[in-house]
Parts: sequence; structure tokens; C-alpha cells
Amino acid sequence: MKSFNGKVAAITGAASGMGRTLALQLAKDGCHVSISDVDTKGLAETVKLVKAANPNIKVTSQQLDVSNRDAMYAWADQTAKDHGKVNLIFNNAGVAYATPVEHIDYDKFEWIMGINFWGVVYGTKAFLPHLKASGEGHIINTSSLFGLCAQPTQSTYNATKFAVRGFTESLRQELDMMNCGVSATSVHPGGIKTAIARKSVASPEIEEFTGADSEAGKEFFEKFFITSAEKAADIILKAVKGNKRRILVGPDAVAMDAMVRTLPETYQAIIVGQMKKMRDKQIARKKRKASEKQTQSA
Repeated sequence: MKSFNGKVAAITGAASGMGRTLALQLAKDGCHVSISDVDTKGLAETVKLVKAANPNIKVTSQQLDVSNRDAMYAWADQTAKDHGKVNLIFNNAGVAYATPVEHIDYDKFEWIMGINFWGVVYGTKAFLPHLKASGEGHIINTSSLFGLCAQPTQSTYNATKFAVRGFTESLRQELDMMNCGVSATSVHPGGIKTAIARKSVASPEIEEFTGADSEAGKEFFEKFFITSAEKAADIILKAVKGNKRRILVGPDAVAMDAMVRTLPETYQAIIVGQMKKMRDKQIARKKRKASEKQTQSA
């Protein structure tokens, strides 16, 4: 797919962040868009921005929970009906849940799996027949840097993103064998400047591993979000045009991928060492603040 002009793209998680930015950039390239999200207010804002970016393209929207299989299939069929065809599906919606394995809440594990993994599976299967019918289609599934390497307290998120990677790589090989005009790409963003960390769910026990409460932890990790959503969307769309199998988004993703491939076992010890240092700093900082507060009170 060398051009997006005149094509039709469906995008999940389009109320903000990377989903919204993908919709805007595609619209500027002359691509019609069908967008979805659970956030109706954010979705309406994206529609307004897309129309302003290119009044000549058609944009439709749908409130959608990607973990609802029937709703996903209905949206895929409605998109094809509204636009006459579908060329691209960006399975972009995602959430985060941080907790040590020992304290995993099964309901929350099912919640994150439903959105991050099953949402991708449903989106892929619901749209695949429409993509094949278009004669020129592409499936873009968002995994993560954490689909390449594991992190403490991220076991549930890692599980979903490793699963997306494996699912998509297998899918791509099948599509290559079918030669049906449809391809697939696995996207691995590093730290992207979106609200995913701020909106993430964390268990109270997270402090045991990070030395900081969940809110402080979110603020800390957001410092490592170094790639803008605009830059990320640009990298992704260029890679789709190049029919890439895997996209590493951001210098942190490139560096971590290289480390994991070079040091497949040692990288874990390196991460543990860094996490311990960060935890010790947070604990020392808390003690210092408590001491200063006690002194002021005296």
C-alpha cells in the first residue's frame, strides 16, 4: 500500500493519543476514517479535528468496547456499509495494569486481556473478510516495547503484548502464504507521550517494588515517554507503506530490542538492578521528606 489516498481506515482507541493522531495524519493523506472508543467525549473531539484537517474525507464514529466480540463485528460490518470498503484496521486500543504477580486480581487480569489481546483478535477477525474483499488491505496490531521484553510488576501487560506479537507474526505468515492482498504488522512503541500511564490501574502493593505510591510511580514513568504521538504515527504509517513486519517506535524501543536480542537472559538482571536502585532512591527520598517534616513540626 504505497498511498492512503482514497483508502478507508478503521481505528480503535481513537479518542486520544496515538489513535487520534493516526486518524488525523491519515485524513491529511486523503484517507477516510471510521473511528471508535469507549470515550464518547474524546471521540467527538477527534471527529471535529479530523473534519477540520480534511473536510473532503468521510469520517464515522462508534462508541465501542473492543472486548465485546459482537460489538466489534457489528462495527466492522457497519464500517464497510458506511464507506463501501475497508482497507486498514488499526487495533490500537489498550490499557495498563501494574501489580506484582502475587497480588494479581483475576478480574483485572481478564479486563486487560479482554482489551489488549482479545480486542486485537476480534478486530483482526472481524475486519479480515472486508480487507480481503477490498483487494488491498493491512492489519496493524499494537503490541509494545513490553511485547519484546519483560518488566517487574508488568506481568499482565507483558502477557497481553507478547500475545499480540505472537498472534500477529503468525497471522502475517499465513497472509503471505495466502497471497490475498492483505498484510499485517506488529507495532512496538516505546514510551509515547500519551495518557496511558496516567490512566493505568495499579494495585496498592506496587509500592513494595517501586518505593513509590501508584500516582508518584505514574509521574516517574511518564518522564521516560520521549516520543510524541505525532512522531509515532509518522513512523507507523511509513512502515505500513513499506509493508514492514515489525515496527519499533522510538529510540528506547530500538535500544531495548537490541539489548534483548544481544543479552536474552542478562537483560533481566540489568532491569532488576535498575529497578532496585530506583526503589532505594524513592525510599531514601521519602525518609528525607519525613525527617524534614518532623523537623519543621518541632
